[in-house]
Amino acid sequence: MHFRVVIPARYASSRLPGKPLADIGGKPMVLRVLERALQAGAESVVVATDDVRVQQAVEAAGYRALMTSPEHQSGTERLVEVAETLGWPDDTLVVNVQGDEPLIDPLLIREAARQLVLHDDAVMATLAHPIHDHADFINPNVVKVVADEAGYALYFSRAPVPWPRDAFAHDRTRMPEGRWLRHIGIYGYRASALQAFSALAPGRLEQIESLEQLRALEAG
Repeated sequence: MHFRVVIPARYASSRLPGKPLADIGGKPMVLRVLERALQAGAESVVVATDDVRVQQAVEAAGYRALMTSPEHQSGTERLVEVAETLGWPDDTLVVNVQGDEPLIDPLLIREAARQLVLHDDAVMATLAHPIHDHADFINPNVVKVVADEAGYALYFSRAPVPWPRDAFAHDRTRMPEGRWLRHIGIYGYRASALQAFSALAPGRLEQIESLEQLRALEAG
């Protein structure tokens, strides 16, 4: 299986400026993420940044970094620029790995690409795992996903969905039996879909939930 990884690494984080270069065990965070991507078996890994300091740190370690526009509003837009700049064919599988995930399991990165291989009708893939903790289920910072029986996403939300009406009618303090899923923020794309996705205007649901992935569902 062939796939490429792009790591968006924005320097000017509002919460922690310079986060891509934060020291993690003697190395900049972005390099830790890059190493995980290589362990996943990616045929190439590119760091997409908006700051020369990040570019220099990556290149000094022997890896590839591309300067991208500081005007991008999301990591997906940086992926589009990288794919266009490097001339990747439309059938290229591209995995977006966030630059602040130094402990990400390489198997998850590989799985995002594998899902596109398994589902050749899909142009975008993401991951989820079961929720067992009630605190996670009701936490708006834990994004939930509702999927059909084939594993295709129906909706993403910060709210506890699907709402277990009967179980919560008796006790809302415990996690009921059933299958609830927590979204894992890693995405795989076919290069052909990147431009189309980034060209879409944010939809009403995306703006309400502040979840970029809803843009794809709203567009059908």
